[in-house]
Amino acid sequence: MNVVIYARFSSHSQTEQSIEGQLRVCKEYAKKNGHTVIGEYIDRAITGKTDNRPDFQRMIEDSKKKCFQGVLVYALDRFGRNMRQTAINENTLYKNGVILLSATEEFKDDPAGRMYRNISMAFAQYYSDELSEKVKRGQAESASKCQTIGSSPGLGFKVGDDKRFVIDETTAPIVQEIFRMYVNGKTVNEIITTLNERHVLTSKGNPFNKNSLHRMFRNKRYIGIYIYNGQETPGGMPRIIDDETFYKVQEMLDKNKKAPARARAKAEYLLTTKLFCGHCKEMMTGLSGTSHTAAKHNYYICNNRKKKLCNKKNVRKEFIEELVLAECRKLLTDKNINRIAKEIEKISEQEAEPAILQYMRKQLADNERKKKNLLSALMNCREDLQETIYQPLREIEKEIADLQIQIAKEAAGQVRLTASEIKFFLTALKKADPDTAKYKKTLIAIFVNAIYLYDDKITLIFNSGDKPVTITSDLLNDIEKQADAVPEAERFVFSPDCSTKRNLP
Repeated sequence: MNVVIYARFSSHSQTEQSIEGQLRVCKEYAKKNGHTVIGEYIDRAITGKTDNRPDFQRMIEDSKKKCFQGVLVYALDRFGRNMRQTAINENTLYKNGVILLSATEEFKDDPAGRMYRNISMAFAQYYSDELSEKVKRGQAESASKCQTIGSSPGLGFKVGDDKRFVIDETTAPIVQEIFRMYVNGKTVNEIITTLNERHVLTSKGNPFNKNSLHRMFRNKRYIGIYIYNGQETPGGMPRIIDDETFYKVQEMLDKNKKAPARARAKAEYLLTTKLFCGHCKEMMTGLSGTSHTAAKHNYYICNNRKKKLCNKKNVRKEFIEELVLAECRKLLTDKNINRIAKEIEKISEQEAEPAILQYMRKQLADNERKKKNLLSALMNCREDLQETIYQPLREIEKEIADLQIQIAKEAAGQVRLTASEIKFFLTALKKADPDTAKYKKTLIAIFVNAIYLYDDKITLIFNSGDKPVTITSDLLNDIEKQADAVPEAERFVFSPDCSTKRNLP
């Protein structure tokens, strides 16, 4: 089978060694399993919480060309850390005839395997969220001292030795001139033209445009206000612009600003990639529309119905999601939690330490042995020769320190699930607020494998290993009552987005 490798590391605190290690492990896996690697896609210093990754998007697009049949990643969290988006992207690959493979995680295609995979992904996202919270706490601590938290200081400022902002004597006068030009009647376009003709750049080293100029005009830092997380600290920054000039600019901007378009809340469809039409087995996706009274309604619709190839009735989003969530909650019994915890712990114990960790530990041991030999040589050599040993010794010590950091990072990312951890996780989920979006998404992601919706019944297939649950109880009547409950004045015509077809085996 032809496969491509997708590799990613998250931040500049990691190194190219992380990519090289991922590629090496993936290639060893491919060779062992008889796969041919025909290409590599690599994103550097980009988080897995977003899909805005250049090579990732190129890989998804290339999957349509049918040149490869598998995407191989070092671990699933390299593919993505957002559980919902990962499922959508994997489904896109599936529709293009491409499967997702992990070089360090073996997930069997059975109920226990699917459960292990989903809980592992949930833990990865949980730890990612925890790390994010720690970073936010560190930023809050710096913000309480009016120190930089890593963002660009803005034109006119620089960061002092104490990490607080100070005035940049070279660029602060430019900021003052820009404000004066606007107050004196120059338009935004005229100011941009003047700045670009002078080759004046923003604090990020880019030419000025409307957005960068408006951000400067609205930035309260220039009147000495330090801002973090919506909280303002007057006097936390050195002042560059006087209040009279700054607020005159605000008044002029407001007068020239057009009224913004009203933001529209976008509904989140929790059952995307899991809900299928019982008649034609095509995926059902989200659909929204606005009635004559401006009321917003959200439904799931069979993709084949959009193409007029199926007559499956639409189902109200709130109705079907609450029904599925209610069935999922029934699985969170103490008996079921204990059973799941034991099964997942057993699978987790069978997972060997990743090859890249073994490789780095060997490197560390080799370097520590070299350091020991150099120290021994240093103690036994003549004084005039000791300097020739100090330099390689310092280099070895730096390599050891770097390896220890990389090993700690890699080990921290390895999820080894114990029965007690799983029980704690699922019990916490059982007690969590059932009305939160995070609770609903996690519950569905862990337990639901597929849902087949007919006009008179619904069949749910869970990852828990239980038999499929079929609900009849006059589902058709309930669905029809929902539609009838919408007043005639609020009926509307849908304009659904088109989606590609997925044929289930």
